[in-house]
Amino acid sequence: MKLPLYFISDVHLNLNSSANEVEKRERLIEFVRYVSKTGGTLFIVGDLFDFWFEYKHVMPKAYFDILTALNDAKLNGVDLHFIPGNHDCWGREFLDETLFNKVYPEGVTLDIKGKRFLISHGDGLLSWDRGYRVLRSVLRNRVFVFLYRWLHPDIGYAIAKNFSRNDDYDHYSAEQKEKIVEELIQYSEEQCKNDIDYVIIGHYHQHKDIQLENGQFLILGDWIKYHSYGFFDGESLSLKSWENEKVEY
Repeated sequence: MKLPLYFISDVHLNLNSSANEVEKRERLIEFVRYVSKTGGTLFIVGDLFDFWFEYKHVMPKAYFDILTALNDAKLNGVDLHFIPGNHDCWGREFLDETLFNKVYPEGVTLDIKGKRFLISHGDGLLSWDRGYRVLRSVLRNRVFVFLYRWLHPDIGYAIAKNFSRNDDYDHYSAEQKEKIVEELIQYSEEQCKNDIDYVIIGHYHQHKDIQLENGQFLILGDWIKYHSYGFFDGESLSLKSWENEKVEY
């Protein structure tokens, strides 16, 4: 595994051209170009896109800029790893075989420099997610994907655009957020009892770096509010903000 390691999640690039969307893309492309210069490995831990559905011969032109930036980084020697989220789990040959070096549909456990990483998008982990876990299995079912692919791409993406939440992802109350973090800490502590050193997840749009008794737990934040990324230099793991940490390159 090439060092350093970068981890981002929950960018939620969408099909709109609002000022917020343009600014978000500019920040992300600047970050990807920086990673391209430093080298290493970039993990995208789900929901890079607010909607991605891959047809055999068609890709959405709205994502051309970020796809180009990622491909340029790969050509410069950066390894690109992808863990699909609940918004972009319908990839096929382009994401799986062309753009990314490796795709982990259900997350992954990796041993890197003597440390064991558990990396997952994080959706469906909570005890009250039972209904969501059923929906998740339906939406990822091969029959559902096959039938949706029969829609004309213009129709398929129009449906997705209509259901886009326009950046309204931080909809939990303070009490709900606290409850979510408490349960995720319990989950991470259990994992770290089983020889995991670092638990890294996205999905929850919270920016958390928590030291546990036997390891460390990151919720990666997002690129809507925090513009945050995880960073591992071979010795330690940290959670950074691109706004605060960016340097000339």
